[in-house]
Amino acid sequence: MQVPNFGPPTVRKLIRNSRIKDPIEIFDLPIPVLEKIDGMGKVRARNIADFDGWDSVDEVIKKTEEIGARIIGIDDPEYPDLLKHIYDPPILFWLLGDPEVLKKPGIAVVGTRNPGKYGLNQARSWSQKLVGSGICINSGLAYGIDAAAHQTAVKRGGKTIAVLGSGIDWIYPNKNIKLARKIVETGGAVITEFPPGTKPDAINFPSRNRIVSGMSHGVLVVESGVKGGSMITARSALDQNREVFVIPHPLGYMKGEGCNYLIRTGQGKLVQSMEDVLSEISIEREGSTESAKREVRKEWREMELDKESVQICEILERNKTHIDQLSELVEQPTYKLMPVLLDLEMKGAIQQKAGKYFELC
Repeated sequence: MQVPNFGPPTVRKLIRNSRIKDPIEIFDLPIPVLEKIDGMGKVRARNIADFDGWDSVDEVIKKTEEIGARIIGIDDPEYPDLLKHIYDPPILFWLLGDPEVLKKPGIAVVGTRNPGKYGLNQARSWSQKLVGSGICINSGLAYGIDAAAHQTAVKRGGKTIAVLGSGIDWIYPNKNIKLARKIVETGGAVITEFPPGTKPDAINFPSRNRIVSGMSHGVLVVESGVKGGSMITARSALDQNREVFVIPHPLGYMKGEGCNYLIRTGQGKLVQSMEDVLSEISIEREGSTESAKREVRKEWREMELDKESVQICEILERNKTHIDQLSELVEQPTYKLMPVLLDLEMKGAIQQKAGKYFELC
């Protein structure tokens, strides 16, 4: 961020809690007005009012245009819906490629940078199955499992999105520069929340991983030890209420111990076929007739429900809704919302569908 003491968390809070429709308007507000905005404070208000670094902003925009990229903001129609509803979505990101691919249902395929033969074969096999089912493959363009997943998607005519831990002009690792170009040429995309010129520092990759999982319906952990980026991605997925799918490995195989740990502790689902994946995710919204909707409304409205439960049912009348979006709409964290949803399920008012979506019965 160009403004001192004004990082992504502050920007997210400002967007959510202020009435400002266009962020550029904030720079025209007087300091007394800025100070009254929740989360601003005197120091940040002064930094906004005194900001004169527009030359550096213009330089970032110029670099973006020179490499043929574009900037996607959180309010843009191209911004992925699933990503928008995680706890800490990027305010904006840079994109090379086709923005339409961001709307495709995706599964993250992740794993170690140094896989064995079994892991590579599984990555290629599962990636082929996923693209064959019309699913976009999301990953981090790293060596090993990530690269194998991207390559398979490209070769099989599927779509894939690579998320970087560096600037859009700094493809890392260098060995995968050609792969990144191929992803873009075949209708996929390369994206990053880091501005042009950002080096691929180690501190960037956990942040990158939350985007990989956040924009996906689920995460497939192909091969991983008990530590590393793949386990961080799996934990991010669990925090984001995403499904975690896991390829089992032989006992004693060090490179697969992380996978077996996820299965053993109930944090991931062992998968053996595409049906194991498809049964847990919801890709297309299920339709219903108007007469059926009227009947549903009659049923839940006859129940004795508290105010919050009524609000949830009214939301679900409009559409089947993911738990993250429900949490945002009712302004309650998911851990407080889950008991309410469970009570509504037990009363027969709602039902949970694959991928942690909820709908009226």
